Amino acid sequence: MPDSLRGVGVGVGVVVAPLVRMGRPPELPATQAVQDRTAEAERARKALAAVGADLAARSHEAKDATAATILDALSMIADDPELTEHVDGLIDDRTDAPHALHQAFERYREMLTEAGGYLAERASDLADIRDRAIAVALGLPMPGVPDPGHPFVLAADDLSPADTAGIDTTRVLALVTEGGGPTSHTAIVARALGLPCVVACAGVMSVPDGTVVAVDAEAGVVELGIDGERQAELRARSQLVEAQLSAATGPGRTRDGHAVALLRNIGSAADLDGAGDDLEGVGLFRTELLFLDRTEPPSFDEQRSAYAAVLRAARGRKVVVRTLDAGADKPLPFLSMAAEPNPALGVRGLRLGRRHPEVVVEQLAALAAAVADVDGAQVWVMAPMVATPDEAAWFAGRARTEGLNTVGVMVEVPAAAVRAPDVLAEVDFLSVGTNDLAQYTFAADRMEGALADLLSPWQPALLELVTRCAHAGRAAGKPVGVCGEAAADPFLAPVLAGLGITSLSMSARAVPLVHRALAARTLAECERLAEAVVAAKSADAARALATAVGTVASL
Repeated sequence: MPDSLRGVGVGVGVVVAPLVRMGRPPELPATQAVQDRTAEAERARKALAAVGADLAARSHEAKDATAATILDALSMIADDPELTEHVDGLIDDRTDAPHALHQAFERYREMLTEAGGYLAERASDLADIRDRAIAVALGLPMPGVPDPGHPFVLAADDLSPADTAGIDTTRVLALVTEGGGPTSHTAIVARALGLPCVVACAGVMSVPDGTVVAVDAEAGVVELGIDGERQAELRARSQLVEAQLSAATGPGRTRDGHAVALLRNIGSAADLDGAGDDLEGVGLFRTELLFLDRTEPPSFDEQRSAYAAVLRAARGRKVVVRTLDAGADKPLPFLSMAAEPNPALGVRGLRLGRRHPEVVVEQLAALAAAVADVDGAQVWVMAPMVATPDEAAWFAGRARTEGLNTVGVMVEVPAAAVRAPDVLAEVDFLSVGTNDLAQYTFAADRMEGALADLLSPWQPALLELVTRCAHAGRAAGKPVGVCGEAAADPFLAPVLAGLGITSLSMSARAVPLVHRALAARTLAECERLAEAVVAAKSADAARALATAVGTVASL
């Protein structure tokens, strides 16, 4: 066994703890002859019902609103009458319950995989529900996060939404996966939970359970079988970081006082529970959680109420609201949408809004009504997936007609970054979504672990596009923020500030890290660092320049 394994680090910090592997899916036994088709169908139905009930219970217990929404959607899949009907049909043909479940889910999984894009990503969710149902049908425990009775590092091939939604951070101290990439579901959840994480870490599932490991998120390294002296050294370093972060309070500033607002990414008002006086605002309110997995769109009053709840929770701070980010890659059952050969490049975001302007107009009207309901509300509104100045002008016109006067767009398409000055001529601000911008710049699927190096936010080509946006904002005297995963990287934050980015939006757990990193450098130092990083020949070389000072503890 090697002394260490290397992958892609997510977040910061070091955790030392025993490694425990996620239970793998159950193996299908040999086909059994079906003697009683009614009893066999009941066996399959009970398995699906058990999985649906388990997911619904997890949703009810989930503290995070986004996690609860994901679990609700998975529960609905397990309870889908069409799925049950298909399983019944297979059993009528004398297929036993475990194999009928496997075949039925496999049919749906193949359909989603062939659709590509977001639908292909959801295929892994179907596989997770399938494995849980088969385990119940076989009388085995459902696969999922283990509970060894002590804190541990969780290792997995990859993590499904059902797995990550129920993670107890008092037990699971770090995440390591063989698959995934820097913008995968696992990585995003790790940042939101504040857990050190290493993804695309080949070989981790071969490490025996109970092996004491050190997960170094900054280096992207998992040290194996470390001795007591090394454990003590790493734990002392981790404690130092925690102590320093607890002192990282107040607005985001460089050492010489240059302001870089540190904002939050949220999905609902619940994500602002416990937000204190340090909250500078919301940089990304994802409104699509109101719309997804529904057969009818949310009503005007439902939207108005949800938006007003967020504005009240923000207590007069700025809230940047992203209009519906959905489409063929995040299908909406209440809209008639044709299948597309490549949904990631299809009708999504604002493109969907232009085909169905009534959806956008009602959303903007409900938001304007919510603003009127909440004294002191400060709302900025932006559209996703904007590619051209004409699209920006179309959206701005409709938003302003509804009385929303601070209007912007997200830069996720390279074309918008290349023509940033022209786009900014139509709107009041830009927000760079680095996750999708990286995907489209490098023609690399965000969910493909084998392409993790191309999706790194340190890629100089990606940072050059961010630079174009920042320079356009400076020339126009308009703000340009970053709300993708890059904003949560404490080593990248000074680079983005040096490029001219005016705000960074991230999960609440990432704010102290970024706050400390900015406070360690002057604006001039940030600018010199940014110039060197963008001129680097590779992502590794760029990151090495920014991390030359060492760990976050040494910033």
